[in-house]
Amino acid sequence: MQIIDWSIIVASFLVVIAIAVYTQRYMRSVADFLSAGRVAGRYVLAVSKGEMGAGAVVFVAGFEVFNQGGFSLQWWELLTAPIWMLLTVTGFVIYRYRETRAMTLAQFFEIRYSRPFRVFTGFLGFAAGIINFGIIPAVGARFMAYFFGLPPSFHFYSWEIPTYIPVMGAFLGLTLLVTLAGGLITLMVADCVEGIISQILYVVIIGVLLWMFCWTDIAQTLGNRPAGHSLLNPFDSLDVKDFNIWFVAMGIVTGIYGTMAWQNQSAFNSAGLTAHESRMANVLGKWRFFGKQAVLTLLAVCAMTYLTHPDFTTQSQPTREEIAGISQPKIQRQMTIPLAVENLLPEGVKGALCAVLLMGLIGGDGIALHSWGSLFVQDVVIPLRKKAFSPKQHIRALRWSMVGVALAAFLMGSLFRQTEYISMWWSVTTAFYVGGAGAAIIGGLYWKKGTTAGAWSGLLTGSGLSGGGILLRQIYQDQFPLNGMQISFFSSLIAVAVYVIVSLLTCRQDFDMDRMLHRGAYALDPAKHAGPAPKRSLWRSLLGFDENFTKFDKVLTSSITFYTLALFFVALIGTIWNLISPWSMPVWSAFWYIKAIIIPVTLAVVTAIWFTWGGILDLRHLFQRLRLHTVNAMDNGMVINHQNVGEAPEAPQPAKPPVTVDK
Repeated sequence: MQIIDWSIIVASFLVVIAIAVYTQRYMRSVADFLSAGRVAGRYVLAVSKGEMGAGAVVFVAGFEVFNQGGFSLQWWELLTAPIWMLLTVTGFVIYRYRETRAMTLAQFFEIRYSRPFRVFTGFLGFAAGIINFGIIPAVGARFMAYFFGLPPSFHFYSWEIPTYIPVMGAFLGLTLLVTLAGGLITLMVADCVEGIISQILYVVIIGVLLWMFCWTDIAQTLGNRPAGHSLLNPFDSLDVKDFNIWFVAMGIVTGIYGTMAWQNQSAFNSAGLTAHESRMANVLGKWRFFGKQAVLTLLAVCAMTYLTHPDFTTQSQPTREEIAGISQPKIQRQMTIPLAVENLLPEGVKGALCAVLLMGLIGGDGIALHSWGSLFVQDVVIPLRKKAFSPKQHIRALRWSMVGVALAAFLMGSLFRQTEYISMWWSVTTAFYVGGAGAAIIGGLYWKKGTTAGAWSGLLTGSGLSGGGILLRQIYQDQFPLNGMQISFFSSLIAVAVYVIVSLLTCRQDFDMDRMLHRGAYALDPAKHAGPAPKRSLWRSLLGFDENFTKFDKVLTSSITFYTLALFFVALIGTIWNLISPWSMPVWSAFWYIKAIIIPVTLAVVTAIWFTWGGILDLRHLFQRLRLHTVNAMDNGMVINHQNVGEAPEAPQPAKPPVTVDK
């Protein structure tokens, strides 16, 4: 790391700190702290949410998956892409959830089911979140310690302390200060600015990597694999363990089932100005993803080429020796590509990538601290209190809870020995909660016959099976026949069946969905829902087009849908073709050069310009809305008689000057 690299890193830190200081003035209520006043536009949401996927741990997880599955795994993902796109453009779950005006998922559970169910799911989700999040700061800190070229450990008196531990403490401390400053307002603005900067740096990193490595060398490296483990030919990769076609197939079911169930970014789900803005943010997020995808893929393939191609043997020898010196096999596999990346990048570019990863680390960890800390207060503490918090007490409790989450993550990261792939660990720990909650979410939002008894039964069944799978996996490890994804898959299927059966047996009266979704006679804006719904074509119905869609919204949604469908048909035709007459390795090489390099790189340049302009304009509108929006002191997440407190016409109060709250 040279002076120019450190200068870029320090500048990124100063930007984050400046935002934290500036945005405090806009936080005036509990709803502001938790949901940014529910006034966020689509570009701010899309860019800030995307920043959660730009941290060091996400890159490490992506490197692990690519190192095992390569482009072959991406082929099977192409065949499932239309399913994910349909869920995105129709606003599956997220649209109706935003209509409930709940600030947390468990708050929705109280509206739809009961308060005891809210408290139980709140605590269960909090516990699963702490376990899931516990390894993330440690992996990110370990990555950055190696990236900075720090020694693996140091001596403090008679103790030998791994270097990543104090690095983790420093990053968690900075992230915590940013999170506590203004809650989601600070995090959202910081993440959006970080995301805009990252988009520009992505283009720089991509350009340098394409200049340093030629595709011929990359394809030669990826093609040099044993039979059945190809990284280029998906039909010669069926012997790959874990990250294979079955991983993708089961991921479809668990992904649909668990839509929005995992609460690591729950605040974003309630922060949209409208339900439509939340839906369009997800559509825009699909476009923005291409920039990060191009960088991650290029970094992975260039690192693998750097380590194994004969042209780089002398240059990469010190890196291979450094990797071989890591004693723990799992950590060694985790750090293989990161260490190669650290050594192959030139000055300046190394600092640019480090800044991207650090900003993503702060953004991702900050949202996790906010989500898990607020979940505990909102869905465990508040429902059990007989007397409501004052706004100052409420915000103080939220802040202390986030401090507790940071301490728990630091302790777990320092003491826990990781034995799973990161992606598999995420699958298992999320299944512990999502395995039971998914049925209650989808059934509660879309099925009027879903009952509280059905929700309890499905939750306990799914979570019990997932939790049992976690324990068995930890005890027997490789001897246990199911991996994390398989545990999640089977638990979800059984939970759905139990929810449906028990609900049908116990349903005595249909639930009033209009009241929960603020429709019809319960609409907060009656004029918006007046009159019969207009007739829509099959295409409009399929994509969920309604009166909220502008012409540009329709173009955005249709274009990403057409792009996804085009890739799907290419993969479908290619699959049939290969079953009849297999493609040669040069054909696969050419295909992936176009699909995974040329197209994503081009889109990365386009989206860098597009989302930079859109993000800046949307940030300006966000601050305008925050200054003018009405403060509702009763909008604090409490529910009475299956209705959010503060939704009566007389509840909102005129805006008041910002108040100083205890920190």
